[in-house]
Amino acid sequence: MDPVGKRRTFAIISHPDAGKTTLTEKLLLYGGAIHLAGSVKARRASRHATSDWMAMEKERGISVTSSVLQFTYGGLRLNLLDTPGHQDFSEDTYRTLLAADSAVMLLDNRKGVEEQTRKLFDVCRLRTLPIFTFVNKCDRVGEDPLKLLDDVEADLGLPCTPITWPIIRGSDLLGVVERPNRTLHLFHRQGDHGQTRAGVHEVDFDSPEAAERLGDEIHDRVEEELYLLDAAAAPFDREEFFAGRVSPTFFGSALTNFGVEPFLRFFLEQAPAPPSRGTRQGERVDPRGDAFSGFVFKIQANMDPKHRDRLAFLRVCSGRFEPGMTVKNVRSGRSIRLAQPQQFLAQERQKLTEAWAGDVVGIHDRGDLRVGDTLSANGDIDFEGIPSFSPEHFARTIVADPLKRKHLDRGLRQLSEEGAVQLFYSDEVAGPQALVAVVGPLQFDVLLHRLEHEYGVPARLEPLAYKEARWVTGPEEEIRRLGRGYDRSLVRDQRERPVLLFRSPWARRQLEESEPEVTFHAVAPDV
Repeated sequence: MDPVGKRRTFAIISHPDAGKTTLTEKLLLYGGAIHLAGSVKARRASRHATSDWMAMEKERGISVTSSVLQFTYGGLRLNLLDTPGHQDFSEDTYRTLLAADSAVMLLDNRKGVEEQTRKLFDVCRLRTLPIFTFVNKCDRVGEDPLKLLDDVEADLGLPCTPITWPIIRGSDLLGVVERPNRTLHLFHRQGDHGQTRAGVHEVDFDSPEAAERLGDEIHDRVEEELYLLDAAAAPFDREEFFAGRVSPTFFGSALTNFGVEPFLRFFLEQAPAPPSRGTRQGERVDPRGDAFSGFVFKIQANMDPKHRDRLAFLRVCSGRFEPGMTVKNVRSGRSIRLAQPQQFLAQERQKLTEAWAGDVVGIHDRGDLRVGDTLSANGDIDFEGIPSFSPEHFARTIVADPLKRKHLDRGLRQLSEEGAVQLFYSDEVAGPQALVAVVGPLQFDVLLHRLEHEYGVPARLEPLAYKEARWVTGPEEEIRRLGRGYDRSLVRDQRERPVLLFRSPWARRQLEESEPEVTFHAVAPDV
């Protein structure tokens, strides 16, 4: 009767095109949340992936915003936080990882660890998140599985413990062996592009039937590989896993559903329940504590185009959430009533009757909440903040119709509060309007698309020559003096924190070395 112990909140991280959204869809399929899995790219697919609900996502076949997918399976309540894989949307992924209790690292079997995977893994390591590894696309020719494991450990310093092991003949994935019980799973293609569960036949790997079905040559080869793994691979230790020092590893193909079910079963058995959370005061909040608390990790406007609503995604950290309860926004000091809470399956929503630590709740927001806000029913506990990262692309937003100026300002303000873009203000740089900044250039495409389709403001961007931004702290007079250089400009973010924009990395490095009284921050200081 422990509701907190039944929650599992996790995110999936990967490099673009590793198959993250496809794996998300298949976990929903095997978890019973959907009956037919959508396809991300197949031309003949009649459905889009459940987690890709924005019009732009459906058009391009990529994920550009995080989704929350909640379902019950095996007696557990799963909160799956689907994140964008493309590096241009990494800020959204970083914020979402702060709401997760574990992560699934997805690797392409031909490429192993890639740049974006490495960056996201570093975030997981900073939070000591337990990490599962799923090697995807094993239905195609790829690297040798033993080499992949060695590469992960060499690149990330993370020993992998294979829980399943692939049985490959040429370019075909015949099945996997579950090492703990030596069960052989032989797969059969269904001919429906992975929309339904894969056909599977289970048999003891050490039985005569297994040798007969695989053939002596393949059976002997796999038996030798399993012997090598038993002798050399790191054993699975749950404490080491919870500390982020070993990763249980699985092989399969999300596209064909091969190997998904053994992974999901193991995940349900081993994934951690919600842990305690740290606060700015240096305390730990017990998830089973009586007092309700939580923090906002994402804000999304216009999920329902008919109502133009705005939802705050709240990660519950302790206590029991009830509809209509009144809590305190610690940042503003104001009381807020949490009416009409909702749970999610991406864009689809249902009314929520209760929630516990680990759950994600949708709260209707009239513009009072910000990403990182702590909501508390008892006291002024304040959870550790969600950082803003230094943008690398800057532009002015231009509209042809001056009557659309108010609509533009409202759209930019709301999109910045979501974290989709950052806004900086300076009469010298951007005139009467805000300067728009993003981490990756694809964010500009999303910005223009959403301004036109959600706010009715067709706009264009005028790129600016700045390449880097740094928040600065120190004497105000010194900061103003630095802002008058020819290769840089001083602006303010939405919280009035001073930011220096640089036309080149060289200009930034030179200034950092010559100005000891001012401190430069690639991540916004929490002041």
